[in-house]
Amino acid sequence: MKAGVLALQGAFREHREILSTLGAETVDVRTPEQLAAIDLLVIPGGESTTMQHLLDSAGLREPLAAAIADGLAVLGTCAGLIVLAHEVLDGRADQVPLDAIDIVARRNAYGRQRDSFEADLDVSGLPGGTFRGVFIRAPAIETVGGAVEVLAEHNGRPVFAREGRVWVSAFHPELAGDFRVHERFLQEVA
Repeated sequence: MKAGVLALQGAFREHREILSTLGAETVDVRTPEQLAAIDLLVIPGGESTTMQHLLDSAGLREPLAAAIADGLAVLGTCAGLIVLAHEVLDGRADQVPLDAIDIVARRNAYGRQRDSFEADLDVSGLPGGTFRGVFIRAPAIETVGGAVEVLAEHNGRPVFAREGRVWVSAFHPELAGDFRVHERFLQEVA
């Protein structure tokens, strides 16, 4: 299995290291050719407006949207959630998400950098107890469509969800020191 990590901006190294540790061959994705050669993709946290601008300048927006529509499995964390959403609230006027999962996301919903926090999450179907979610200027999932399965909530708000082969988390699983989210993603989409 060849796992790609979108390496335009953000916390891509941490995801790559976890995927490699779990036995996946990993590739940094910066070009349409690299995207075409992978079996799944992780879109990391970072700055969502910058990431979307870089998708356009790298010529990746259309190939990525087409690959997801054709069944490419993708995990978007934090900014990756925003990139994959159907709609983004509190974003810039030129911020156009990929509409890959039927959620409405709100940028920086949990506050500024100083408002970052960690919380134990009960993740549906994840063995071994709670998962420590790391929330850094995190987005919120405001609404979910009927085909979206919510996998975890924090204070009654969805923070981890999936629709088919598209998974999103408002938190940073790559910073938890716990590989179970990545492991489950790999197992279920392989």
